[in-house]
Amino acid sequence: MNSVVRDIAIPREISSTDFRGAMRQLTGGVSVITAGRGKDISGMTVTSVSSLSVEPAALIVSINREASSWPLVKRHGFFGVNILTSDQVDIAERFTGKGGLKGAARFAGAEWVTRASGVPLLVGALAAIDCEVEDIIERHSHAIVIGRVLDLQLSSRTAALAYWQGQYVAIDRDEDAVRLAEVSVPRPRATR
Repeated sequence: MNSVVRDIAIPREISSTDFRGAMRQLTGGVSVITAGRGKDISGMTVTSVSSLSVEPAALIVSINREASSWPLVKRHGFFGVNILTSDQVDIAERFTGKGGLKGAARFAGAEWVTRASGVPLLVGALAAIDCEVEDIIERHSHAIVIGRVLDLQLSSRTAALAYWQGQYVAIDRDEDAVRLAEVSVPRPRATR
């Protein structure tokens, strides 16, 4: 069977407001990307982290090329992915730059460690992943950064921070699994 590839013409340019609204329907895990070394550090809050492969362990993150972290990722070739817990909303907010916080000031109020790359990793994150840049694909306003995992630390915490429809949402593995089971698992029908 031959498959036919067709171009579908969109009669108008999609507005950034419409596109942003559509993407807010996609629930995303909240992470803080960290970059730099020593006092020359910065970071940003993202929902654009995804695994690429298990062997070798690699992931993808989309970074706005106007972000303060971008030059550090490019220059040093390393970055950290810190997957936030539900009680780390304050950290997520700080790394969005609210209140005008920039660079190293965003790291205040939390405990950080470094691993192989020297990039700050958040103590108490669900997972803190130390990555080396393997490849960069620059398109439009962003860069897709492929990172090879050098090291990671995992937490035993069970509640993750997500972002949906412009708001932070807590997802707790234990509590939410019970709630979902109560409302969504079909019950067997009685037989006669």
